[in-house]
Amino acid sequence: MLTVIGLLSTAFGVSVASALLPLISVELFAIGLVLKSPEIPWWLLALVIATGQIGGKLLHYYAARGSIRLPRMFRRKTEPERKDSRWRQWLEKFRTNCHERPVWTGAVLLISAAASLPPFAAIAVIAGWAKVPLTTFLVTGFVGRFIRFGALAIAPGVVVGWL
Repeated sequence: MLTVIGLLSTAFGVSVASALLPLISVELFAIGLVLKSPEIPWWLLALVIATGQIGGKLLHYYAARGSIRLPRMFRRKTEPERKDSRWRQWLEKFRTNCHERPVWTGAVLLISAAASLPPFAAIAVIAGWAKVPLTTFLVTGFVGRFIRFGALAIAPGVVVGWL
């Protein structure tokens, strides 16, 4: 029992780290963990990894929203923007679309969280920047991540059973 708790704690830590640093692959870790310790229930592993991933992506979300002040080396050098710039108009139109079309916004978040197309790290930043409601981001992101890592945790057993 303690071994399972330790492995799940490690999975949580790796999932948070991989959410913050894209060089760390929680997918490879999860597959290795499932192959080494098949006694861990797939749904529990998916739950732990999805929770860690959303926790890490929340930092991206809040940083893009402007709620977290990033260290100076990560901040963009700001130049005075013109209010009528084309980029500024596009940004405002995008934000308006996100708020006027919540089903579309939720669908994009869900698909990105489950399939990583477009990459969920980028979508987390865009969602924060577009001020997508936190509950929409959390629910769709968590469900998508749970589906992704649930399928990943089940996959080795399915392949072995199929062979």
